[in-house]
Parts: sequence; structure tokens; C-alpha cells
Amino acid sequence: MAPTAANTPREWARSAVVPTPKLGLLDRYLTLWILAAMALGLALGVWAPGVGMAVEQLQTGGTNWLITAGLMLMLFPPLAKVKYEALPQVLADRKVLGLTLLLNWVIGPVLMFGLAVVFLADYPGYFTGLVLIGLARCIAMVIIWNELARGNTEYAAGLVAFNSLFQLVLYSPLAWLFLDVVAPALGLKAYQAEVPFGLVAQSVALYLGVPFALGYGVRAWLVRQKGEAWYQYTFLPRIAPISLVALLATIVLLFSLKGDTLVALPLDVVRVAVPLTLYFVLMFLVSFGVAKLRGADYRKTATLSFTAASNNFELAIAVAIALYGLHSPAAFAAVIGPLIEVPVMLGLVRVSLALQQKFYPTATA
Repeated sequence: MAPTAANTPREWARSAVVPTPKLGLLDRYLTLWILAAMALGLALGVWAPGVGMAVEQLQTGGTNWLITAGLMLMLFPPLAKVKYEALPQVLADRKVLGLTLLLNWVIGPVLMFGLAVVFLADYPGYFTGLVLIGLARCIAMVIIWNELARGNTEYAAGLVAFNSLFQLVLYSPLAWLFLDVVAPALGLKAYQAEVPFGLVAQSVALYLGVPFALGYGVRAWLVRQKGEAWYQYTFLPRIAPISLVALLATIVLLFSLKGDTLVALPLDVVRVAVPLTLYFVLMFLVSFGVAKLRGADYRKTATLSFTAASNNFELAIAVAIALYGLHSPAAFAAVIGPLIEVPVMLGLVRVSLALQQKFYPTATA
């Protein structure tokens, strides 16, 4: 029986679950489609380099506008789903915010720096690129992984907003601390980093501010025009496929840009990929364990885990290009980030759902 529009806003805000329709062809075989998108992008990069060159021409500084458009489309359906009236409640949850702060701004950067020391101490450019990735906390694609893992949509939106504020404040000083102070103190070579505040602010505004404003505006207008029930059960299912289609298109674009490099420098890719993979997996498992020990339910636990394990590769790439140049080793390492993050995060979505069955068997998804 379809729900009525009689629910009050407070009841909607407290609602934990939106009934999930039967999985369509795109959702059911998502792993296969992503692998196919990666293969297609790689093939285009190797055998049709003109495609990658055309995509690269749509770039200003560290921002590729075609990929940015893909990210915007990717984020719109999840952000349109957010019950924004519940965000004050999310941001008032001191336990969750404290965990987020610890995981994202202490454990995450230190872990990435440690992995860079272990695996890339002899490669200053790659070392620097990895550190820049570790400091760029995710404010974009985490919403996609959280959605696929059936995490809490409101908490995801609230936590990425929370992280974006800390990113504005902490990214530049932490880059200076790790690359200009700690690395030399350990006898390591790294590229010096004076990250402009404006560059960080631009990334936050572009990759978080615009999609947030669009999602909030569309939701507010359509709920007022059509009602909550129509919006929740008619509009949202119609726009849901946009997110995954945009994800696949973005993966093709990313791999087409660097397909020739991946083939030409396979050992360099592996050197960067190994610590990145370890980072994503370790951060996810540590965050999941910490959240569960603190008594968080599955949906909050999944959201905390993906928020901590993901990174804002758009910012890392922009900073690396702005500071060291498009063809620098640091920029190369930053670009490898999303190419590794996509398949690993997809695998961790499966892990998260398996952990739900094991540790939260009565949870509703």
C-alpha cells in the first residue's frame, strides 16, 4: 500500500528507510558495468588517444569541466534524496562528529603519510602526491559509495559538509606540516607545499557547494509543488539511474585520460596503487570497527566508514597540478588515486553489505 502524504516533516526526518524498488538491470550488474567502463576508458586511452586529448582540452588548471559535469550529475540524485530538515540533528550528534574528526583528520592523514614513507620514500614526487591525497578528505564520491552500501543519506550529507569546513581550515597547514616539517625531520625528500587557501575553497565550493544547492533547491521546490509522497516515491525513483550512468561515464573519461600512461608505466602505477589500496581497505575496516564498538547502527557505521576511507581526488589533483605542473610525478600519483579508488570502493561496498549481514542481521536496508 502506498504511503500517504499525511506524514509530518518530523516523521519524515526520523524515517530511517525509504522502500527500495526491485533492482534494475543497471544496479544488478553494477560491478560488471564498472569493469566494462574501466576497460573501455583504458582502450580509448591506448588506441584512440585523440579522445583523451579532447577531454584534456576541457581543463582549466586542475579542473576538467567534463569530468566535473559527470560528478555533478552523479551527486544530484543522492543529494536530492537528503532530508535537509534532519541535518541539524545530524550535526548535533557529537559522538558521530567526534569520530569523524578523529578518523578523517588524525588517523587518515597519519596512515597515508606512513604508507607513503614505507612504499615511496625513494620517490619524492610520488611520495608528495600520496600525502596530498591523504589530506584531501572526501566530499563528493563518498555520497555514491554510501548510497550503494545503504548508509544513512542524511549523515553522509552532514558529514561531508562538516569535513568541507575542516578542509578549508586544515588542508594547507597539514600539507605544510607533513611535507615541509615532518618529512625533512625524518630525512625524507618531498616537494615543498604552500597550498593556496583559494584553491581549496574553490574545490569545496565546486564539488560540494553547487550539488548541495541544486539538491536542496529541487527538493524544496518540488515538495512544495507536489507534496512529500510524490517526491519520495515518484520523482526520486525516476532520477536514480542518472547517478550510476554518470558514474560509468566519468570512469570512462578518467581512464581514457591516463590509459596510455597506465600502459607505459605499469610499475610506477603499481608502486602508487599498493599503498593506496592498503589505505582504502585499512581506513574502512578501522572505521567500521571503531564505529561498531561505539555502538553506531549499521547505516551510521557504513557512512562513517566510507567517509573516512574515501578521498577528495579532485582537490588533490588540482593542488598537485597547480603546485608542481600537469606532468609532474606528484600529479601522476594524484591522478592514479581515483583510478584505484573506484574499483576498491566498489569492492568495499560489497564488504560493507556482507558485514551488515554478519554484525547487523536485523538491520533494515
